[in-house]
Amino acid sequence: MKPKEILVFGATGQIGRHLIRKLTKNNYKVIAVTRNIHQKGYILKTQANPGYLEIVEMKSFDIDKIQSLMTNCSVCINLVGILFEKKKNNFINIHTNFPDQLSKLCNILKLDQFIHISSLGIEDAIDSKYANSKIEGEKVVNKNFHQSVILRPSIVYSVDDNFTTNFMSLLSMFPFLPIYYKGKTKFTPIHVTDLTEIIFEIIKRNITNQTIECIGPEVLSFKDIILKLSISIDKKILLIPLSPLFAKITTKILEKFPKPILTTDQLKLLKYDNIISGKYKTNFDLGINSNKKFENEIAKYSFNWKKGGQFSKKISNNN
Repeated sequence: MKPKEILVFGATGQIGRHLIRKLTKNNYKVIAVTRNIHQKGYILKTQANPGYLEIVEMKSFDIDKIQSLMTNCSVCINLVGILFEKKKNNFINIHTNFPDQLSKLCNILKLDQFIHISSLGIEDAIDSKYANSKIEGEKVVNKNFHQSVILRPSIVYSVDDNFTTNFMSLLSMFPFLPIYYKGKTKFTPIHVTDLTEIIFEIIKRNITNQTIECIGPEVLSFKDIILKLSISIDKKILLIPLSPLFAKITTKILEKFPKPILTTDQLKLLKYDNIISGKYKTNFDLGINSNKKFENEIAKYSFNWKKGGQFSKKISNNN
């Protein structure tokens, strides 16, 4: 049987790079779409053997070009997402309108599957623009194409992320760190290789018409995560709980940065647990276990933020 050809949007991100390696290694041909082939293409070219990866540049949404690319594929994967808004890259355009158009084209061209990445813990966050745009995106995808699979991952982490790496950078620079909502918000972080394994199995098994919550093997509070990161880089840290009012004031300053450390909308999201809802199946229910423990995995790359790097000596637990 001819291997499926897979069209991937958001290919240069953390998930995309790992996913391309996984798919091409298993003899799937991938068409990877990027907005800037000269800036991002070199990253992708190292992810696959010759003949298994085609890189296409698309600076803006071009429905005719997308339809042309889909004609040669049987699976479309949408990994595109943003954490903060910037000009035309607003939540509605990226999280709702874009998957709306993709899923409509998948239906017209009768693709085997459309796999759309959403987010865990968004249903209760009704005061968040990010969460609402994700929910609306799920609704239009389900309405437009019944062969869709919506994946709701918790925090996805690895050496290529913008979560653990950003916090380790902050922890390495400062002796204290503000903490919001007393650090009690719960997460079920999943390593990027575990998530790519889930996507691979969905394609392999031809799973369709489902929403799947993608979680790691443990539930950690925000405070747990920060403490594990600080221990991993051998840095003692003072956590300073902020009142809701002062948190809002500081966030107004932080979101003014070109690449915001924290936005007002993200602060709203932090009020809500990022754990399974119980309304949908999880990857564990499908027999696709994610076994990588947060503490073990961050230890593999946290030396980048230690004094002395990979040659640093681990601080004794008694210190």
